[in-house]
Amino acid sequence: MSSPTRAMIMAAGLGTRMRPLTNDRPKPLVVVGGKTLIDHAIDRLVAAGVTILVVNVHYKAEMIREHLAGRKDVEIHFSDESDGLLGTGGGVAKALAKFANEPFFIHNSDTIWVEGYGAALERMKSRWNPDQMDALLLMAPMVTAMGYEGTGDFMMDGEGLLSRVPPGRVSPFAYPGVQIVHPRLFENAPAGGFSTNILWDRAIEKERLFGVRLDGVWIHVGTPQAVAEADAFLADLAPAA
Repeated sequence: MSSPTRAMIMAAGLGTRMRPLTNDRPKPLVVVGGKTLIDHAIDRLVAAGVTILVVNVHYKAEMIREHLAGRKDVEIHFSDESDGLLGTGGGVAKALAKFANEPFFIHNSDTIWVEGYGAALERMKSRWNPDQMDALLLMAPMVTAMGYEGTGDFMMDGEGLLSRVPPGRVSPFAYPGVQIVHPRLFENAPAGGFSTNILWDRAIEKERLFGVRLDGVWIHVGTPQAVAEADAFLADLAPAA
């Protein structure tokens, strides 16, 4: 099966929890481990064979446009949400025509991780089956996640089939913001702004929402303190000069 060569990077958020670091810049341009968050995402996607990127923008959009003008290793298009944020689902739906009706990656601009065995995006590509799936989500084990304080997002069975967490239960997996989707996931999507959760629930009902485990350490950088902790962790991993 052909692998996705297109991707959308979600970069339109306000980054309110990251203040004061986002007072003068959008969250995707916050530097972690010597590199902006959005460049972490783009580098991984390019390494996985992505050649066309769509980046949605809203808060301090011109700063993102100017920063990415320096990237010549991938074709970049922008989806402008200056008139109003459209959410995780609405933002993608607005840009859907740019994906030529092909499966594509969706990658949050603020998610980073340290690889374990192999590369996570390559494992996603090898697991992706559009005949069986409407979406394939990367799943980060809670036991190795850094900076994440939630109770998990999905249950995953031995075949990778995802379901919602039953009341009173805690999931061993968190969603770190990376997925492969088929455009049909967005069929009959709501107009305007909405959450991808609506579409995931529809896919769960059809048993077409799947996950693949991240064999590495996901670093959730949602606050300035988390950025400092991530910097320290990545510095410890860096080879000595």
